Amino acid sequence: MSTHQKEIAEGKRFEFGKNWSRFLTCLDEQRVAAAETSLQRMLEVHDLSGKRFLEIGCGSGLFSLAARRLGAVVYSFDYDPQSVACTAELKRRYFPGDVLWTIEEGSVLDQGYLASLGLFDVVYSWGVLHHTGHMWEALDHVAPLVADEGKQFIAIYNDQGGVSRRWAAIKRLYNRSPRPVRALLVLAIGAGFQMRAALGRLARLRNPLPRKQPTGVRVRGMWAWNDLVDWVGGDLKGVATPEQIFDFYRERGFVLQRLKTDRGLGCNEYVFQKAKHPQG
Repeated sequence: MSTHQKEIAEGKRFEFGKNWSRFLTCLDEQRVAAAETSLQRMLEVHDLSGKRFLEIGCGSGLFSLAARRLGAVVYSFDYDPQSVACTAELKRRYFPGDVLWTIEEGSVLDQGYLASLGLFDVVYSWGVLHHTGHMWEALDHVAPLVADEGKQFIAIYNDQGGVSRRWAAIKRLYNRSPRPVRALLVLAIGAGFQMRAALGRLARLRNPLPRKQPTGVRVRGMWAWNDLVDWVGGDLKGVATPEQIFDFYRERGFVLQRLKTDRGLGCNEYVFQKAKHPQG
């Protein structure tokens, strides 16, 4: 049994890849286009032609696919074998036999592996590094992979103090529970989110009923149900305030380009640019 399988069996790790394999059954052009738009908006680019793009924790493979369609040379890796399989399936569907898209199984905590990858114009890791159990170490490993004047696009759970710790306890409960209890937790929490949103709309004298969204497409092209399962079950092993992330990257020669904050328990999104190393 691999370390990954052992952690899942012991209730210490969420099955991200298994969740995203279900997402692939509903992947369509609208979702892929939404993922492309998300990258273009946050990176402030029209395309990624000729750029080297690294996705750390490729998950479903959607954003590696989006980067490849935008013209990047893509390198994707994930610790979860099923996530690697999901990404390979998307490559098979959209870019069969493509030599400009490499997919591997690997860990962001393995410095030897990371050193073999080289430098990248864009390093992307959305909602991944806080799941490692060694978030600051992972962030420290990732920073050197960004080429001079390259960009790093990351998303990290927002630190809400005691609320975050309670949410982490719920996630641990999910991973240690039998399947029926997991389903009930997801449904209950999803219903709670909807109720809170409805009350918020009502307080603003708006229609409390949610807008009809038949496709379930999110801003980043994800599927609402998979996002919810990921949100409830995904291990919460690290959180950070925007100030902590900003200070961390400033000390390593990065300049903040874009920041999208979450006022609750979600992820804050950051795009940093690495300063050009002076010629000596």
